[in-house]
Amino acid sequence: MSKSSDIKEEVSEQFRNSAMSESSRNIMRVRTERNRLRQELDEIQSLVDELSPATPTGTVDSYVKWIATVFAIMGVFLINAEFILYGQILYALSAICWVYVGSSWNDKAIMIGSAITGTSVCMSLVKLLS
Repeated sequence: MSKSSDIKEEVSEQFRNSAMSESSRNIMRVRTERNRLRQELDEIQSLVDELSPATPTGTVDSYVKWIATVFAIMGVFLINAEFILYGQILYALSAICWVYVGSSWNDKAIMIGSAITGTSVCMSLVKLLS
């Protein structure tokens, strides 16, 4: 049996020996089922809310975040492909973008992590250029 038929039988059993008319019992069954569905919907909505991204979308900082991510990925791949100069430049730009995003979100962990890795890459870049 399915879950809904189990519930219907449970609700029917609850009102079986009552003095209500059949239509009143049906109304009570419908109300009980409606309340159960409402509760189930609230549980599902809370799961959706938990899984929804917490970061803003459609704002300047959300676009900068994705640009920074692409720059970082391209930078790492270019460095590994031995295009070190271009990879370090892209990674340094990525770090600058992430510091901006961190300051927009007031997220010190993002700012510190990006500033430190960006500084390290810039130090290597200066060494490479001199």
